[in-house]
Amino acid sequence: MTVTALTPRANLSGLRWFFLVAGIAILVALPVLSIFWLALFPEENIWPHLLDTVLWHYVSTTLLLAFGVAVLTLVAGVGSAWLVSMCRFPARRFFEWALLLPFAVPAYVIAYVYTDLLEYAGPVQKALRGWFGWQSARDYWFPEIRSLGGAVAMLSLVFYPYVYMLARAAFLEQCGSIRAASRSLGCSPWQSFLRVSLPMARPAIAVGLSLVLMETLNDFGTVDFFAVRTLSVGIYDTWLSRGNLGGAAQIACSTLLFVVLLIALERIGRARRRHFVQSPTANRDRYRLAGWRSLAAVFFCGILLLGGFVIPLVVLAGYALGNLSGYWTDAFVEIARNSLLLSAVAALLSVLLGLLLAYGKRLQPRRPVRLLVGFSKLGYALPGAVMAIGVLIPLAGFDNAVDALLREHFGISVGLLLSGSVFAIIFSYTVRFLAVSTGAIETSLEKVTPSMDRAARALGRNSWQTLWAVHLPLVRAGLLTGGLVVFVDCMKELPATLLLRPFGFDTLATYVYQFAADEMLERSALGALLIVLVGLIPVVLLSRAIGWRRGDGVAELIESEAPAI
Repeated sequence: MTVTALTPRANLSGLRWFFLVAGIAILVALPVLSIFWLALFPEENIWPHLLDTVLWHYVSTTLLLAFGVAVLTLVAGVGSAWLVSMCRFPARRFFEWALLLPFAVPAYVIAYVYTDLLEYAGPVQKALRGWFGWQSARDYWFPEIRSLGGAVAMLSLVFYPYVYMLARAAFLEQCGSIRAASRSLGCSPWQSFLRVSLPMARPAIAVGLSLVLMETLNDFGTVDFFAVRTLSVGIYDTWLSRGNLGGAAQIACSTLLFVVLLIALERIGRARRRHFVQSPTANRDRYRLAGWRSLAAVFFCGILLLGGFVIPLVVLAGYALGNLSGYWTDAFVEIARNSLLLSAVAALLSVLLGLLLAYGKRLQPRRPVRLLVGFSKLGYALPGAVMAIGVLIPLAGFDNAVDALLREHFGISVGLLLSGSVFAIIFSYTVRFLAVSTGAIETSLEKVTPSMDRAARALGRNSWQTLWAVHLPLVRAGLLTGGLVVFVDCMKELPATLLLRPFGFDTLATYVYQFAADEMLERSALGALLIVLVGLIPVVLLSRAIGWRRGDGVAELIESEAPAI
């Protein structure tokens, strides 16, 4: 075997790509490092006060919320995935893709809709009082929607698709002969599910659950509207209400402890997936449900679809179309334009940086480069409120340094150049969702045979020319997928936008939040409806992927969002 030594030119090119990947990783690391720096060296240390007063309440509430959402999303996601993958019942093919639709609805939007429907003055309780002759709330009991339980229900309705997608992909990959063997040994369908299918799918389910819990930690609109004091709300209150950025950073560090645990769970689940047997001919035989079992399956899947998508869409459409001319104003058009432009710029930047990271990893697949690329995906694991603090600190430091320098030498003040502008929002979006675009592009690059690179080098092309002429045309699908998912995620992002936006600047997310918080759902309905309709884009992509023979497209697309480090 002949070993070909690398030329000095190739070594220099590899070194350049290493420093490029390292530079992007350092850029992404700035928010995290800034949070730890400010938490350790705050201007006013209120950590003892936080420990004695509110911190443990924030932590306990966050744990209860996460536990409740985890239980409900596991039941909903795994149960619906098993039914549509392994059973035959009416409307199964419809539910197969329709169960993804709640993925398009932001959690805070569904919270506003159900509060409007279920509160004491809402149409549901009004109808109940009219039917039964009740006069006041003392005459009957009705669950309080603005509570911890209400927040658990709202988040579960829109987050269960994470578990559903990965669980269904895992069930589709399982070898059908294994289930047949379990049945021949006397297992009922339920026993076969518990003893065979569920343990085999457990790693994929763990990945989906970790994504659900990260989104739960990130949520601000729902828990703030329901007065549920989680760590995310604690960051917001400590920063803006108490005026203490250092204390907010200290709470943010507490949030990062949860993130580290979730990433560890995700890594364990992903690493164990290779141990399981798969077969491309799996699942041709499904359990046929009849009678009450068939009705129960339709009811279970229908409730998830109805509660997570149909009811919110109908309510929002009714409010928005009821007074479209009054809500579609020049101010609203400008707000919608702000959202579209910010999301588009952030999506383009994240795709560009993701392409550089993925291609650098392909050219230099050594451990340091792999670690740097993995570290650059950490931003997705940071809740939006935490990311906002991490972004503000270095940008404000840069602004202050530039302003001091210009004051000293030229006698002029430029104020806040970056931290007080839309640049801070775009930077936050790009860092937070870089993992999504990088994962999608990595998946596409892995399908390009290495012989294409060798052929390009043999024809005298350098790495940049090979990227432009060979790889870009081949990974266009990954670029488009990653960019679209990032675009939609940016449109829905609320906590970071709310904390970083300049004075008088709004996006659709902040517009909806402000009106809904003031009990004016009708005014916010058009903005919320637009967010939901834009959110249907990745659902269409996932619906197409879920129809592939083994569901690999679903697993690849959703796993591209996981912060694999």
